[in-house]
Amino acid sequence: MTAGTKLVIVESPTKAKKIAGYLGDGYTVLASVGHIRDLAQPSQVPASKKDKFGKFGVDVNDGFEPYYIVGPDKKKTVSQLKDALKNADELYLATDEDREGEAIAWHLVQTLKPKIPIKRMVFHEITPEAIKASLTNTRDVDDHMVDAQETRRVLDRLYGYELSPVLWRKVGPGLSAGRVQSVATRLIVERERERMAFVKAPYWDVVATLSAPGAEGELVRFDARMVQLGGKRLATSKDFGADGKLTPAGFADNVCQLDAEGAAEVAQVLREAPFTVESMESRPYRRRPLPPFTTSTLQQTAGNRLGMSSRQTMRAAQGLYENGFITYMRTDSVTLSQEAIAAARNAVEFHFGKKFLSDAPKQYATKTAGAQEAHECIRPAGSSFRDPDDVARKVPADQAKLYRLIWQRTLASQMADATGSTATVRLNAAAGSRGEAVFQASGTVIEFPGFMRATGEGKHPAQSASTSVSGASASGAQLATRGKSDKESENVSLPPMHPGDVLAADDVQADGHETQPPARYTEASLVKTLEAKEIGRPSTYASIISTIIDRGYVYERGRALIPSWLAFAVVKLLETNFPKYVDYQFTADMENGLDRIARGKETGKEWLTRFYFGSGDGAAANADEAHEGLQQQVAQLGEIDARAINTIEIGDGLHVRVGRYGPYLEDMNHLDAEGNPKRASLPPTLAPDELTVEKGHELIESNAGGPRELGTDPATGGIVEVRNGRFGPYVSLTIPQSQDAQSKAAGAKSSKKSSAPKPKMASLFKSMKPETVTLEQALQLLSLPRVVGTVEETDAKTGEIKQATISASNGRYGPYLTKTTADGGSETRSLGSEDEIFTVDLAKAQELFAQPKYGRGRGRGAAKPPLRTLGNDPETGKPVTIKDGFYGAYITDGETNRTLPKQYTPESIDPQEAFRLLAEKRAAGPSKRRTRRGASKSGSKMTTKKTTAKKSTAKTATKKTATKKTTTKKTAGASSSASGTKRSTKSAAATKEQ
Repeated sequence: MTAGTKLVIVESPTKAKKIAGYLGDGYTVLASVGHIRDLAQPSQVPASKKDKFGKFGVDVNDGFEPYYIVGPDKKKTVSQLKDALKNADELYLATDEDREGEAIAWHLVQTLKPKIPIKRMVFHEITPEAIKASLTNTRDVDDHMVDAQETRRVLDRLYGYELSPVLWRKVGPGLSAGRVQSVATRLIVERERERMAFVKAPYWDVVATLSAPGAEGELVRFDARMVQLGGKRLATSKDFGADGKLTPAGFADNVCQLDAEGAAEVAQVLREAPFTVESMESRPYRRRPLPPFTTSTLQQTAGNRLGMSSRQTMRAAQGLYENGFITYMRTDSVTLSQEAIAAARNAVEFHFGKKFLSDAPKQYATKTAGAQEAHECIRPAGSSFRDPDDVARKVPADQAKLYRLIWQRTLASQMADATGSTATVRLNAAAGSRGEAVFQASGTVIEFPGFMRATGEGKHPAQSASTSVSGASASGAQLATRGKSDKESENVSLPPMHPGDVLAADDVQADGHETQPPARYTEASLVKTLEAKEIGRPSTYASIISTIIDRGYVYERGRALIPSWLAFAVVKLLETNFPKYVDYQFTADMENGLDRIARGKETGKEWLTRFYFGSGDGAAANADEAHEGLQQQVAQLGEIDARAINTIEIGDGLHVRVGRYGPYLEDMNHLDAEGNPKRASLPPTLAPDELTVEKGHELIESNAGGPRELGTDPATGGIVEVRNGRFGPYVSLTIPQSQDAQSKAAGAKSSKKSSAPKPKMASLFKSMKPETVTLEQALQLLSLPRVVGTVEETDAKTGEIKQATISASNGRYGPYLTKTTADGGSETRSLGSEDEIFTVDLAKAQELFAQPKYGRGRGRGAAKPPLRTLGNDPETGKPVTIKDGFYGAYITDGETNRTLPKQYTPESIDPQEAFRLLAEKRAAGPSKRRTRRGASKSGSKMTTKKTTAKKSTAKTATKKTATKKTTTKKTAGASSSASGTKRSTKSAAATKEQ
């Protein structure tokens, strides 16, 4: 390292390298690699301080003082920073200008204890101009922002450590509750509950295809939809409630509901009826550009337009920022600096021409109630914006796509509005006894695309008309979908028409619809909802969503977020026993409290005191604010019925139970011979709202956990059954006891071991189904291993002729052959399929054993053929396949592997979804292996003991040494077990949330 007089500390090595190049000689730039110290786990607190900090790593009785430690993985970094500090005469703290960055800077000061001048250096983009400007505009570390971050950290520790143990005891081990993650999970569960309770309702209308002369005299066809019949408005989806019935408002509005028969009858009459134009109205259309990106809107737009997850979006944005391509990516602001406005307008003029610029520079105001941080919006960095094509040559594909999106949105914000005209026509026709039918159609023609040219929506202005047949005029939201494909942007506008014109129908058809349940959340819509409810902060949304997915509370199907049954149980427990802590407004108020602390209007100590100890003893500002704290609520918690918490009612006696090994279905109306409810396992691909009563009974009948008797084994007289177990379906053979054995069993009731013979069991082949397996197939499975035959072989060393038995069986890694000799030696070979177990003959078996063990194409150690080929990855161009691995199916392009999520099967997953999953995995980078310090120490001790035992072997008798070894192993094993138990407890207690 080159010594310098000024030491600059940033968080990231990439950032350090970039800034060092801008500062040049005289500066040493190093990275802290995030936080250099953190709140201690209770297990890390020294024995002398256990009384104060032992429960949380926080002294709740003395102003919530946190106990910080420098982690083992950070000691080397701290040592390097201290060494560099010795040669410096000034320290610049250049961490990010948000609460987390401010706290990192504060921790650096507290840990390094510099005796030289300290300057807080802040910037919003990593460009030479911004970095050099920040050197002349330094400040002190903001204590209020540090207080807010420290309060948030302590708050999350208290929340998680008080509520998570309740989940461990009543739902399952290893679960966690979190201040924001629990509320986000509740949102997703509530949406699924709405879908489960939703009743579809059919409704019908009629669509007429009409023709009228166009501007050039040619006939132009367009569709019009019936909106009124016999003086009543036609029912649409918004007129129905979740119960599938018309709402009271629908009745009050005098709504007409058509069924299939009525709609077909009206369509038949109207096919021969003339359609008369009632009115033709045209009005100006104007659509304004959206403001530049904030963290939240960037995540939403990247999710909707690029299919990127929040985590993938933030990783890509981090890379772009650290390499100097965009400004800081954690911001609630939509403000553009004057420099940025000038750069955007220059880029618009260069790429699209002056006519596409807005008349005057546009500045946008932040409207979000909880907006914080004095940053700019997210925009391309610098005083002139790099071209997206140029950036794409220097960064990975996901970063290139995101940069283009940011570039487009920034330029669009300084461009002219899109303008045009919207035409709406109303027509009527006689529908016989039903009265008069009124039809409506709307069309919008974009005459000047304005900002849409930058966003890709206005590439074909002459053809950018769209036709709406929805009964309401076209909207900006409708037009926003244009630009996705040429086909969508080539819709035709309505032809000119005048009141009194009569048109003939080319076709009239009844059109059926069904009301749809509320859409599931996607990452983009969840982010939008969290922001609207002021829950959490946009900078933490990616980690929140990642946490609830990693915990198993939520999984993805395509882009939809689906809650697991485990999430239902967790949310039910929290709603029932801690309703305040999953209340949306209360969570938003907590976030607003942290904002007040960051602004210096409140202290963290006061705020945490109210949160944890409550304000019922006069601590509240007024009587309305008095409430119990978290400590009191947990302490006064009564007995919780775990069975009730883990039971989700489906209807008609069916309910889902969340058990130790996963969720399963119970039918309380149908009991087995022992009086227990019939059970069935739940397919992992079945979403909660898809488990209807009908589906539940179908599962109970076809996939019930109770045995299905197949018949009697002719050889033993035993009962053969097919069952469903924890590891899948299997067949069992229960051999009846003889009368003598039964008598002996009756006389030995006090014996701990049952004298009844254990049933013989065998797993079904992958090609077999529990509901169709036959007695013959079951007996074949139970007869395994099958003896193929006996061969004679000459021992290569002794020349002795030995007999060897070859048998075929099925194992964990598939079907295989085993050759066993009389002296106990054995050798194996893999078979190509399970069916070969029963068909392979002795000659074929000998042929397989004659081949080298690992040389065959299907032998153990050789690559298996892919389960499915999906095509080339759009980003890397590499062929993507699904393969069968040790831990199940996985997606791979030969370089990146991604385990196939449980909600998919190799046959059902869409290729585009597979490509998205691989892109996320690439963005995440290689996973870090966690080292278990306790295990390493234990292993070290065991190694030492083994070495000692080996030395003693040379000096003592064999018998004595064996005894010592046995004792040593037992002691080490017990020590390791105890250590493992402690580690497990500590690990579980360590759950936390952003």
